[in-house]
Amino acid sequence: MWEEQINGFKNYLLLERSLSSHTIEAYRGDIEKLTQYLERHESSKTPAEIELSDLQGFIKWTAGLNMTAASQARMISGLRTFYKYCLLENHTRKDPTVLLSSPKLKRGLPDTLSFEEIETVIAQIDLSRPEGVRNKALIEVMYGCGLRVSEAVRLRISDLHLDVGFIKVIGKGDKERLIPIGKEAIKYITIYVQNTRVHIPVKKGEEDVLFLNRRGAGMTRVMVFLIIKDLVKKAGITKNISPHTFRHSFATHLVEGGADLRAVQEMLGHESITTTEIYTHLDRDYLRDTLQRFHPGFQ
Repeated sequence: MWEEQINGFKNYLLLERSLSSHTIEAYRGDIEKLTQYLERHESSKTPAEIELSDLQGFIKWTAGLNMTAASQARMISGLRTFYKYCLLENHTRKDPTVLLSSPKLKRGLPDTLSFEEIETVIAQIDLSRPEGVRNKALIEVMYGCGLRVSEAVRLRISDLHLDVGFIKVIGKGDKERLIPIGKEAIKYITIYVQNTRVHIPVKKGEEDVLFLNRRGAGMTRVMVFLIIKDLVKKAGITKNISPHTFRHSFATHLVEGGADLRAVQEMLGHESITTTEIYTHLDRDYLRDTLQRFHPGFQ
């Protein structure tokens, strides 16, 4: 019974939710962990027979496996999604996850780079090398448009509408969004496409991919991480920096400059405004200034 439900759940996530293969496998793994727990406790309950107490016992069991609070929270999210599917397909009449509480998470603030630090990192790129021109264009568009690294490496030439100052981005769940692109990013993308990319023998099927490696195939996320790690080291910056840092910095600089949070949410491609709020780790002077300017009762 569980195997049939898990396979159906996997198809639901793929076809109806359009989730990535990585997310689908994570969710499937969550349900398989639950079945392992039931087997260890000699329980033959079907998904429809599971009670809240069973899930609470399961969460307690996973804590004994040294699973972090963040991993447990993600696993509970997987269980809730599974039972949402079961209700839709009439595999169960009740949702035992309704009262299942998630562990409290400490929302850590990500490291960001100041505009001057980003300029310093970019200055380390050797533009005399073909890959240097590509890397310059890549980082300019990642910071200038707030892209996830996965979105940057998936960019296609046909997604560029540089004449009107926009690019089309395929985000999580294959959702499309249009993002304004600045003059600096446009400039170096144009230089890369016209002067560098044209000399790369493109691998079949990769003709429309914007950023290519030396072999003419699309770049990987790991490759981008290593490029940025090397540039940050050369810049002498000791912060914990990853490709995602440029996205954090993009959002932070916008909000600190007075941008509307809803606009930032739209550009980042967040479904919920609460996700965007993690980027608003603003200094106290900025918050005080905002209150003084906009709140009539603040003295």
